[in-house]
Amino acid sequence: MKPFFARHGVRFVLKTLFYAVVLLALVYLYSYRGVAGGHFIYNEF
Repeated sequence: MKPFFARHGVRFVLKTLFYAVVLLALVYLYSYRGVAGGHFIYNEF
């Protein structure tokens, strides 16, 4: 199992998937308004 994860292609794909999930989670959390979510703080300036 260890030689499988030592390959550069496998590591590249896994890192890409990991960063894509993190990016999607950040976009989801940023766009989530909640029950009484306010506006972004810098929109008023």
